[in-house]
Amino acid sequence: MNEQPLNCEQTNEQLADWLSDRLSDADRARLDMHLKQCPACMAEANSVRQLWQLMGNLPTPEPSATARVRFQAMLDTYKDTVTIQEESVVDTLLAKLRQVWTPKFAYRLAYSLVLISVGIAGGYWLNRTAVPTTAYQQQIDTLSTQVQEMRQMMLLSGLENPAASERLRAVSYTEEISEVNAQVVDALLTTLNNDQNVNVRLVTLEALAKLADNPKVREGLVQSIARQDSPLVQSALADVMVKLQEKRSIKHLRQLLRDDNLNGLVKGKIEQSIRELS
Repeated sequence: MNEQPLNCEQTNEQLADWLSDRLSDADRARLDMHLKQCPACMAEANSVRQLWQLMGNLPTPEPSATARVRFQAMLDTYKDTVTIQEESVVDTLLAKLRQVWTPKFAYRLAYSLVLISVGIAGGYWLNRTAVPTTAYQQQIDTLSTQVQEMRQMMLLSGLENPAASERLRAVSYTEEISEVNAQVVDALLTTLNNDQNVNVRLVTLEALAKLADNPKVREGLVQSIARQDSPLVQSALADVMVKLQEKRSIKHLRQLLRDDNLNGLVKGKIEQSIRELS
């Protein structure tokens, strides 16, 4: 029985397998037949092939932010649990504390520990006396606020670390912060625009896109278009603008098209984004 010819949607779904030689002979023949008959799909296939070639010429990217953070956490845990011959466990912990310990940090940490103790004692007392829980809830809310502030402080400190892996870890803290303040937004936008590591900028862009309900973040993302020189970041920003349906970006995307040095594939991506936003 002859199989039904592919339509355009099915063809686009199989392009990746086609380029990586993962299709069976029969499926490849069906896809090749459709490409010969469909100029639009052939153009798309050529565009995808060029993108793959471009990606192949790029340096091997570092692992994603989540993978690096998890690996670093596992490594830190391992270092904390083994005995080092030349350095005691206590010395190791003290060395790590010195890296992050500041009077402000110490104050916040001590205050948080006090609040935890008060919360535990208060909970025990409330269970014994069955008094109204308003005061206890206020203690919990205050503790939660302090934890959020500490996480934001760790994020700000991490973004200034010279190691790209630590800056990636810092960006990942945005997932644990319920509401970022203006200082964190400014730091993330600065990282997006100025960080020397493309992977850090890409992860920061992803984090900021999740905060796009904030008007300052949206404005910062739009303004960032003109400040990017990496084809990968330019293309990712165009995708974010389409996802957010940010029509203010059309002007900046068109200005980017005037750059004679703009990558050809990125130019096509931007032109497509402008059409989708118009």
